[in-house]
Amino acid sequence: MNFRKFLPWIIALVVIFIIYSWASGIYNKAVTFDQNIKESWGNVQTAYQRRTDLIPNLVETVKGYAKHEQTTLTAVIEARAKATSVTVDPSNITPEQMAAFSQAQSGVSSALSRLLVSVEQYPDLKANQNFLKLQDELASTENQILTARTRYNEAIKPYNNNINTFPRNILAGMYGLKEKPYFEAAAGADKAPSVKF
Repeated sequence: MNFRKFLPWIIALVVIFIIYSWASGIYNKAVTFDQNIKESWGNVQTAYQRRTDLIPNLVETVKGYAKHEQTTLTAVIEARAKATSVTVDPSNITPEQMAAFSQAQSGVSSALSRLLVSVEQYPDLKANQNFLKLQDELASTENQILTARTRYNEAIKPYNNNINTFPRNILAGMYGLKEKPYFEAAAGADKAPSVKF
């Protein structure tokens, strides 16, 4: 049997198998990282949803005491509605979607801050057990949001590294894989707020 006759075919098949294994490995790793990102994004949304669910209870509790704070209460309700209307597709997150989501959530944070500052004028409300419990839950939720956002950013890094390093970036472009945006601080967050008494 003439083995040399088949040697080029065997070498070609081995080379094709190696290239196929390498290319599919890159794609499969990107898919795994993408699934981690989707899970992390789901956790971010869950944390924000918890805050959104607390807002009606907080507003109703404040309403009973703070009749003069109607504009502040309305601002909180409107910010909540705007935040819940912004949706992001975790499989195709763009910087624009992330910016719109962050801006809407920043609006909720700002409105809640104004509401909590206005509560200082109502000592009976500040002593109300329901309000204190809601305030504690809101503080806990803000910590959960921070943790979820941090973990989301941690999930983004290996994915972006995987598809941006050479020669993976060539195949990533062929597969249509794109870099995903990180959560960034809201505009103006680098400046300390001015507190007035």
